[in-house]
Amino acid sequence: MSLNGYGDHTRAASHAGSWYSGNQRDLDRQLTKWLDNAGDRYGTARALIAPHAGYSYCGETAAYAFKQVVSSAVDRVFILGPSHVVALSGCAITTCSKYRTPLGDMTVDHTINEELRATRHFDLMDRRDEEAEHSLEMQLPFLAKVMGSRRYTIVPILVGSLPGSRAQTYGGIFAHYMEDPRNLFVISSDFCHWGDRFSFSPYDRNSNVPIYEQITSLDKQGMNAIETLNPTVFNDYLKKTQNTICGRNPILIMLQAAEHFRISNNHTHEFKFLHYTQSNKVRSPSDSSVSYASGVLFVHPN
Repeated sequence: MSLNGYGDHTRAASHAGSWYSGNQRDLDRQLTKWLDNAGDRYGTARALIAPHAGYSYCGETAAYAFKQVVSSAVDRVFILGPSHVVALSGCAITTCSKYRTPLGDMTVDHTINEELRATRHFDLMDRRDEEAEHSLEMQLPFLAKVMGSRRYTIVPILVGSLPGSRAQTYGGIFAHYMEDPRNLFVISSDFCHWGDRFSFSPYDRNSNVPIYEQITSLDKQGMNAIETLNPTVFNDYLKKTQNTICGRNPILIMLQAAEHFRISNNHTHEFKFLHYTQSNKVRSPSDSSVSYASGVLFVHPN
């Protein structure tokens, strides 16, 4: 199915002015500060995991991942985020031609969208759901900032529940694109959502360790599993702990794609987490928090 008939619609920056500043100058100043404070650049990111909460909660953490983006090395950005507003059993692509940000519009790569649609594994996003969803949008201002004036395209992908072996299927599809060093993958995910309002509040009542430190330990186990770059290890961790990592499926797709890529190429892969924070230090069972982590995939030719 051709998407050429959808070329005139721009997705609004629907969360600007609430989840992050809608003022171009203020937003640019804020992003500059976070990126300047995000430590050193260790290499050229081929994929990254960044949080998608309001910037007042997670902007500092997200900057650590985007600091590793080398704009001159990127022509195209795949952005994979979990669906919070609509139930999907697979992945969906946009019918919009552009995505708006306070720092400028981004152009959707319809050539890639048609290639993905031709696999028959991708649905089309409903535009109302697409504008209500925040997981993709929250990556865009950081992306616009680090890419600057370079010409590039984006491929927004909304990721659903992925029953059965669908993560492997999508991993095989995206491995083809991950092989191209001019493509960057941005994976949108928060980590543990802890508290009664998330129906997830495990902790050891007999331990003297504060709850927030127990949450940290739970998340760090998951981060260690991701750093193995073995999708089975991460999947087993999720089954064992049931940790409420909302972008678990986009992360699994990335791990599956990296696995396919690693098997078919003579490269060394390294995933490195760079920063971790929590929205609140939980000390009481009545408290709640969301955790944020940022990490980066580096690919080293042998």
